[in-house]
Amino acid sequence: MKLNALSGGDFPEINEILKGEAGALDVTGLSADSRTVAPGSVFVAVAGTKGDGAAYVADAVSRGAVAVVSAHPVEAPVPVLVVSEPRRFLALAASRFHGRQPETMVAVTGTAGKTSVASFTRQIWAHAGLAAAQIGTTGVISPRRIEEGALTTPDPVALHALLATLVADGVTHAAIEASSHGLDQFRVDGVRLAAAAFTNLGRDHLDYHPTMEDYMAAKMHLFDRVLPKGSPAVIFADDPWSGEAIRAANAAGQRVLTVGRAGTYLALKRVEHFRHKQRIEVHAEGEIFEIDIPLAGDFQVANALVAAGLAMATGTPAAVAMAALETLVGAAGRLELVGQTKAGALAYVDYAHKPDALANVLQSVRPFTSGRLIVVFGCGGDRDKGKRPIMGEIATRLADIAIVTDDNPRSEDPVTIRAEIMAAAPGAVEIGDRAEAIRHAVSLLGAGDTLIVAGKGHEEGQKIGSVVLPFSDHVEIRKAMEELKT
Repeated sequence: MKLNALSGGDFPEINEILKGEAGALDVTGLSADSRTVAPGSVFVAVAGTKGDGAAYVADAVSRGAVAVVSAHPVEAPVPVLVVSEPRRFLALAASRFHGRQPETMVAVTGTAGKTSVASFTRQIWAHAGLAAAQIGTTGVISPRRIEEGALTTPDPVALHALLATLVADGVTHAAIEASSHGLDQFRVDGVRLAAAAFTNLGRDHLDYHPTMEDYMAAKMHLFDRVLPKGSPAVIFADDPWSGEAIRAANAAGQRVLTVGRAGTYLALKRVEHFRHKQRIEVHAEGEIFEIDIPLAGDFQVANALVAAGLAMATGTPAAVAMAALETLVGAAGRLELVGQTKAGALAYVDYAHKPDALANVLQSVRPFTSGRLIVVFGCGGDRDKGKRPIMGEIATRLADIAIVTDDNPRSEDPVTIRAEIMAAAPGAVEIGDRAEAIRHAVSLLGAGDTLIVAGKGHEEGQKIGSVVLPFSDHVEIRKAMEELKT
């Protein structure tokens, strides 16, 4: 591909340069990491939290970069294209370089529920006979591949290479999670979306975003920058931030479709909670549907409705989407039932690592918990410290027994993290070793009790310092139940 075709005319500040010899350069690849530059690549120097990619221009050129893209002039023996936003250049260029994407793409943003919505949308499409995939926190799931991932929203070069691979695999429909980091850093730009969705907003990532308003604004870039004008914007209507999402989507010229109790596209009229399912009544397109969703928790009803909204907005008939909700399988680590004691106590693993998510999961299991509600949780290191006492207060208020343990302490002292949680968690039990904390919780289980082990969900490692040690909440729960003969 020629360099001028890679730019696509989206950056007028470099159009004149690309009309000359630079524009005719053959490009064989793209990279924002000088270590992965190969001969013929364009090196895009992006500024990160730990340094400016411009410092690695010489290394990139030595490895064969034929051009450099930067936010400011740099010395180099190859053409240097100065653009206002290198990250956006990288994303749009990656989209053009790899070219192929599934013909129907949707994205979902929000603090909680992104993984479940992406998973449920994929499942609804699959139920409709479509070749569908999901991309997000748990990795990639498609008819031909299941791959673990590390980032909610992958970097744009990897993302667009993946989309082209999915097309080669025969995938026609794909749902992607759009994190606030990913949107703020232009990682989703260049994805050709047919629809997008918003789930909710709660406290999270305030170590990155200065305020909740900034956090919300980053989310809304999905509607005001990435989603083509006039496209369906599916919005959960019952969240405190739903009104702002609706306003932002309307201001961006999108076609707003609301779902939930206050929704008009999919109106939730009734919910009955059972231990292993929920019976709901939904009004959609002039029809009334009574559905048994095989998942626990109000939040899963919300996620299912958002997913159904996305599927319907992209062509799935309402009756097909509603029928598919009765076959849903929960995403890994999202209120996932891991074990049941001989006395009938249930043990769940949930990814809840934010205040609202923890509150939601505890409130969701309370209706079918006739005994005590026990929660094991912690908070991650090198992340928003302000949520630690908030989560401590929520746990002790909503659970009968709260056990504070280590999550992923990373570079922080785990004793300090636990102390910051315990300061607002009167009566909580502190057990630093996560396996020991889970074992203690299992030992307490009696008839009618429910255990929630929160924070790590699908993760199979614990980040301590710079090391990731093998660890699975699922494994530890099952091991404790077997050893204790519960």
